[in-house]
Amino acid sequence: MGQFKPFSGSPRSIVGMPDQGEWIARDARVVWHGFTQMAAYPNNSPVIVDRAEGREVIDVDGNRYLDAISSLWVTTLGHRVPELDAAARDQIDRVAHSTLLGNGNRVVIEFAEALAQLVPVENPHFLFASDGAAAIEQALKIAFQYWTNIGVEGRNTYLAFGGAYHGDTIGSLSIGAGGFGTDIFDPLRFAVLRAPGFDTPNAIDLAIEMIVENAASLAAVVIEPLVQGAAGMEMLPAGEFAKLGVACRENDVLLICDEVATGFGRTGTLFASEQCGLTPDLLVIGKGITGGYLAMAATVANERVYSAFLGDDLGPRTFYHGHSYSGNALAAAVALRHLELISEWGVLANVNERSLQLRALLNEKIAARPEVKAIRLQGLMCGVELAPPLEGLRWGRRVCASAVAQGVLLRPLGDVIVLMPMLTTTADEVIRIVDVLDLAIAEGTR
Repeated sequence: MGQFKPFSGSPRSIVGMPDQGEWIARDARVVWHGFTQMAAYPNNSPVIVDRAEGREVIDVDGNRYLDAISSLWVTTLGHRVPELDAAARDQIDRVAHSTLLGNGNRVVIEFAEALAQLVPVENPHFLFASDGAAAIEQALKIAFQYWTNIGVEGRNTYLAFGGAYHGDTIGSLSIGAGGFGTDIFDPLRFAVLRAPGFDTPNAIDLAIEMIVENAASLAAVVIEPLVQGAAGMEMLPAGEFAKLGVACRENDVLLICDEVATGFGRTGTLFASEQCGLTPDLLVIGKGITGGYLAMAATVANERVYSAFLGDDLGPRTFYHGHSYSGNALAAAVALRHLELISEWGVLANVNERSLQLRALLNEKIAARPEVKAIRLQGLMCGVELAPPLEGLRWGRRVCASAVAQGVLLRPLGDVIVLMPMLTTTADEVIRIVDVLDLAIAEGTR
């Protein structure tokens, strides 16, 4: 590794240039931020990013922050990667976008061919989307229509897990377990069979019992393999999952693996399903697919599912679904080069080395702290769960604010501090993250 070095520098001072406070005020006047209470937004010291280098973002005042959340889990190799920049520029000179509805694009085909060699799906076919939630919606609709296309009635429900998060569109909210203020949308959500979350040790065995009992009505089982990210990095051992795949096959139920968060190296393998011994009928990927450069996601169908949609032109077997920017050529060009760099740079080896280092440092400096309830780590997906003595102390928010003030960008999930370093993170940067977290816990829980 070592393609990127840590960056250092002092804040810039340009006469007449708006400062952070002015930018925050302008931001609040015109932008509506997701998952953010805008009435409180200006008072929560948001970072207004002007540019980035390597694994650091730089705000409008020139202050630098180590991006230890990978810009909400999407950035893999770093910001402004020369090779990815070049791929984008080269594609711009060809074409930025052309529709995939009834037509094709050379670079999209090349990317799909390269990815087909790597996904844990038999004879894969890719239906592209713009983000993970949209790709989940595609998977749900495909699973439902699959049974209709082959003439099987009654397969109209899904089994999902407690603690699950699959996105914030109506379908993805429905198979998600709720939370994040989504209760208001309960009248719009459709009912699903709900297995226990990963915080229940026998969750998979209980889910299998539900599959056996309800197979005749199940269109699909939906699972986040290995790690439930938005649940606070809840995890189960990889060996627990293979039997779920067996149960789906034996009971003729489709398996959907949501690897929007876990895909592209986050867990130590390119896809978490590899560790879990799962070969899903439908795989959903996103976030890191372009290295964090451009919005792209995909629903990957195996041959069994795909072939059920083949029939007469414009006939009833057609999947009448598609997005304007599906298979964006610019995103595909960057995604293709990103795949190549993961291999060329030995990125997965670095993920596993840094994961071992991170675990050792967390055990040494963080685990024994009385403010810490648990540490959950898989690859470079980590949750440090705090143990506030009373409700409403907002320890997670306070600890992350302290870390940001010290130059490390973190974000909480309630009282779980998420550490999601980039896959090219160096040993020195891991030390920096843990040292800052140690100080932030002391300060933020005071």
